[in-house]
Amino acid sequence: MKPPSPKSDPLPPRPQPGKRAMDVFFCLAAAPVWLPVTALVGLLVRFSLGSPVLFRQERPGTLEKPFLLIKFRTMTDARNAAGSLLPDGQRLTPLGRFLRRSSLDELPELFNVLRGELSLVGPRPLLVKYLPYFSAKEKLRHTVRPGLTGWAQINGRNYLPWDQRLAMDVWYVENWSLWLDMRILFATIGKVLRREGAAADSDQAETDLDWERRRELAGSGDKGP
Repeated sequence: MKPPSPKSDPLPPRPQPGKRAMDVFFCLAAAPVWLPVTALVGLLVRFSLGSPVLFRQERPGTLEKPFLLIKFRTMTDARNAAGSLLPDGQRLTPLGRFLRRSSLDELPELFNVLRGELSLVGPRPLLVKYLPYFSAKEKLRHTVRPGLTGWAQINGRNYLPWDQRLAMDVWYVENWSLWLDMRILFATIGKVLRREGAAADSDQAETDLDWERRRELAGSGDKGP
């Protein structure tokens, strides 16, 4: 792993004809199902955790352009004596764990899909702080619209090692087709119904990519720039 370099110009976007139309069609066709469920979950979060109901976080989208990803809030704002937030696992509520395991916390992301910031299928948008740590090959994941679900999500999700997870994102970009998207969507529905692969406490399932790759650099003796 080479040391992180200053942000370079993103790679050009990859065309995915028909994909946007499919996203909008499926979102609108399924709206009579997901909109009432979203409203119900929003009420449960409001009465359980109070305001805000939604969690918003900046993530890199197509060509690394940032957007605000929206999810249902699943944690309290509990802090230690020094005023720092407690670890995620200590702030997760029983409702929050249920929402994460059932993936219901991600329902608001369908509005990101309708706005064109997300696709139903694509590489999951990771944290902005990870951008300097992607290899040149891994940067291909940002040449398409990020997704609500993806090839890595139906093949292990948070439990995959980072190198394998990012390699799957690249494989998806290089082998994209509408048929592949349909395959991933139906596989995702099955996994959500069976509650497979979703970690309630992601800190226990994965390390931070930046921490892991800094550790790799330290192990190789490369001190970086």
